[in-house]
This record gives sequence, C-alpha cells and structure tokens, in this order.
Amino acid sequence: MNDIYHHFSRSEWSSLRANTPLTLSEDDLEDLRSLNDKISLKEVEEIYLPLSRLLNLYVASMQNLDNVADAFLGTPASKTPFIIGVAGSVAVGKSTTARILQALLSRWPDHPNVALVTTDGFLYPNEVLASKDLMTRKGFPESYDGKRLLKFVMDIKSGEPRVEAPVYSHTSYNIVPNEVQVVEHADILILEGLNVLQTGNKRKTSVFVSDFFDFSIYLDADADRLERWYVNRFLTLRDTVFQNPDSYFQRFANLSDEEAIETATNIWHDINLKNLKKNILPSRERAKLILIKGSKHFVDKICLRKL
Repeated sequence: MNDIYHHFSRSEWSSLRANTPLTLSEDDLEDLRSLNDKISLKEVEEIYLPLSRLLNLYVASMQNLDNVADAFLGTPASKTPFIIGVAGSVAVGKSTTARILQALLSRWPDHPNVALVTTDGFLYPNEVLASKDLMTRKGFPESYDGKRLLKFVMDIKSGEPRVEAPVYSHTSYNIVPNEVQVVEHADILILEGLNVLQTGNKRKTSVFVSDFFDFSIYLDADADRLERWYVNRFLTLRDTVFQNPDSYFQRFANLSDEEAIETATNIWHDINLKNLKKNILPSRERAKLILIKGSKHFVDKICLRKL
C-alpha cells in the first residue's frame, strides 16, 4: 500500500473508539451475520465502533457544509443524504459489514434513518443476460444496468424524498418482477456491491456511481483466503439454501463433499477470481478506507486515506 494512506494495526485502530458505546447485543449480531461469517462482538468493538465514530464525524461535517451552502445561496435549510460505498470481492464479507454499519449508524441520534441497498438489484434479469451471453459473467461490470444504478444514486444525492431500487432474489438467482425496495427520506445510504468503486469504460461516460459517495470502504483479503471462504460458503449453501426446490442452484443440493468442492473451486477460478483481478481489485485504492482481513474473517490492518 502506498503512502496516500494512514496505516493502523488492529490495536491502534481500536483505541480510536474513544467512548463510543457498544449498542449491539449478541442476539443483534446473530441477525446481522452472513453465512459462514463468524464475526464476534469483539470484532464489532475493535473495528466497527471506531469506524462508526469516524463516519458520524464525517456526516456531521457534511451537514455543516450543507448549512454553509444554504446560507451562501440564501436557500431554505436542506439535508443531503450521506452515501457510503462498500466494495470488495465475493465472499469477503461485504454484506455483514454493511448490515453492521447500518445497525450502528442508525443508533447515533443525528441520523436514525440509514438505508442499505445492494447492487445485486441492478443486475440485468437472467433473460437479458442470457440473450447477451452473459450468464457466466454475472457480477462483471457489463452484467449490471449501469444507467439505472447511476440514476438511483443521483436521485438519492439530489434529495428525492422517495427513490425505488429493484430487488434481487438469491434463491431464484434473478430480479424479482414487480418488486422494489423503497428508500424514503434517508439520512444515510449504504450502497454495497462488487462494482461500486469501478469506473468502467471512460469513453462511454464521465460520471460514475462513486462520484456521489461521501465515504467508501474496500474489504480486502488474500485471494487464497477468499477462495477458501467461497468454497466453505458453497458447502454451507449446498446443505441449506440449495435444498429449496425453488433454488436456482438446487441441482447442486445432492453433490458429495468432493464434488461440491470441485464445483465451487471451478466457479471461483472461472468467474469470481477473474472478476476480482480484472475489475474489483484495481478499484481498491479508490476507497477512503481499506479493511484488510486475515484468518477467520478478522480485520488485521486498516488503511485510511489521508485528507
């Protein structure tokens, strides 16, 4: 990592918690964990409480800037939603991180309405992906409706009181027809996804989703660890979600351990690792904060971009 970042060990970062109270219980955390993510309350205390304190300071600073702009323009006081992007590879723990941040930030008194949206909803429907021969490239930049995602973020940032996002089902592995997630009067929006820091083809547009972020987080881990986490998650899904007759992946439900490991390893190398190397990892140093994970999904190092 180059010197555009401040670097912190786990203990150094933990000390920045100051007096931020722990507002989550073990039961709360159980509801926020993703499959195979063994995050503990200690991890919340040492990593995510300092981060929630930092983000709260950022939000307060932005609100002050809004007041300055309103005073200069002579316009009525307005509130612009604070947008946080959470990026990183498949299996790195983005969903758990985003849910924990949503829970912690919503407990601060000045911004109780914290919305969480994933970019999965902005994937093209399977029938469109199939027509474009992109079913094996789900998660790659070209598999998303980038214009719709950009408009969603712009509408949020412009203060639209009610904005809709499409909904994705991991059971059907497809967009849910005629269903939307409504974001209303959000103080903070957390946008989580593989692609949120990517800039795509600059010849097509000069505006990117990340241009509207007030803060961005990249979850990082060694590729070999990510592969193990992905395979372990696949084995868990085989025994749970894939058993559902409505699951798109029901055909994997009866694989033996050896067959499941081989299948998951092939998917990882043929799709997810390629996407990581080509599209996701190159966006890492566009983030304001990088959380580097070691064993058992624990964050070992933290890099905060210098102001």
